[in-house]
Amino acid sequence: MSAREARAPRGGRGRDGGVADGAQRRGEEPPRAERGRVALLDGVRDRLVRSSDDPGGATEVLGDAAVADALRASGRVLGTTALRELTRTAHAEIFGAGPLQRYLDEPGVTDVLVNGPDDVWVDRGAGLERVEVALGGPEAVRALAVRLAAAGGQRLDDASPVVDARLPDGTRLHAVVAPVCATGAVVSLRVLRTRTFRLDDLVAGGTVPHAWEPVLRGLVARRANVLVSGGTGTGKTTLLAALLALVPPDERVVCVEEARELDPDHPHVVPLTARRPNVEGAGGVDLADLVRAALRMRPDRIVLGECRGPEVREVLMALNTGHDGGLATIHANDVEVVPARLEALAALAGMDRAAVAAQAAGGLDVVLHLRRVRTAGTTRRVLAQLGVVRQDERGALRVDVAGSWDGTVVPPGGGSPGGGSLGGGSTAGGSPGAGSPRGGSTGDGSPGAAGPVAGPAWDELVGRWSA
Repeated sequence: MSAREARAPRGGRGRDGGVADGAQRRGEEPPRAERGRVALLDGVRDRLVRSSDDPGGATEVLGDAAVADALRASGRVLGTTALRELTRTAHAEIFGAGPLQRYLDEPGVTDVLVNGPDDVWVDRGAGLERVEVALGGPEAVRALAVRLAAAGGQRLDDASPVVDARLPDGTRLHAVVAPVCATGAVVSLRVLRTRTFRLDDLVAGGTVPHAWEPVLRGLVARRANVLVSGGTGTGKTTLLAALLALVPPDERVVCVEEARELDPDHPHVVPLTARRPNVEGAGGVDLADLVRAALRMRPDRIVLGECRGPEVREVLMALNTGHDGGLATIHANDVEVVPARLEALAALAGMDRAAVAAQAAGGLDVVLHLRRVRTAGTTRRVLAQLGVVRQDERGALRVDVAGSWDGTVVPPGGGSPGGGSLGGGSTAGGSPGAGSPRGGSTGDGSPGAAGPVAGPAWDELVGRWSA
């Protein structure tokens, strides 16, 4: 990678921490003070790039003190406050995500998405919102994407225009450049939070209804094989980590992931992470390889961070050969479409529908589905459906809904209109329509929403798995 690509975008600081202000984007001459500031940052950047044989790994060698030394060596006389601010700025632009770093550091931010130099979005947990960040021009965005990819040990250029990487701080990077995206570089950053939520936290925060907590605890205690489904950013990994925190401490948990995200509160976790092949096509280790490796590591539980390809075959085989208590996640819109998703992924490994149905029905017990819902004018992530996996009379795979929730908060022990309510842990059968994703309610938290509602398979679920 050239020094030019290793550098962060150049320009003056914008109001949101950018390196090129609005005047520069409009082609106007920035003020003299800003030009001096830009020149100083460029000098610091050049000095640090030259001082490291590996610009992408410079953050491992040079810390804040080294940045401050480089700033002093540039010849400018700065006060303590100005030096501290410029040190922070230079560190973010050279070692971090540049003008995006302030959002990655902001508590509550889960995603930072860059569609172009003037099109940046963040998710603070309540849905995407547009923010003003000065990134410079398209070339500056591309340079930032290239540098972040290098920091994650990956290559991003015209020959390799798509990259998935994990940054040193744990942030997950996905980026594309031309010719894949004709409008220029697009960067997606998923923030890995150091805090691991426990099930109690998810119940208190309204992600999991109180009435379902005994069921989730029972699923772990009785070693059910659980599949967590949901769309992007619905909290699948968060729920998975919370369930793993319930695993007895004397059990050995082996976690297989494409990029490490799981950090459960458990004393005996072995993390296995896939590796992409190098530019010569050698050295790759895929998820299927890792699942097979996990089977040889004397696991008490095998966890697959996300089912997304032919590794589904290896997981289903493991769950059907005595490795119970396993957990995995999968992308799906609701529990009813999980069979189709499993069939599609298993087909990549050469499995036909009959084989998938037999293996999944024998190896999987319960599906927990998460979705985003709007209640009281805000977006929340909630555990929306519980499903029981089985084969129907024709041998086809299906998931029967055991419970549905639209996100309406029902106080512990409280009830709601309709005999299907699960408030207070009732095991009553569902009323007509109770198996629908919305449980017969409006789904928006409006008056009349029923709270957690029993589905046709509720009694079976509680009778077999509830703690």
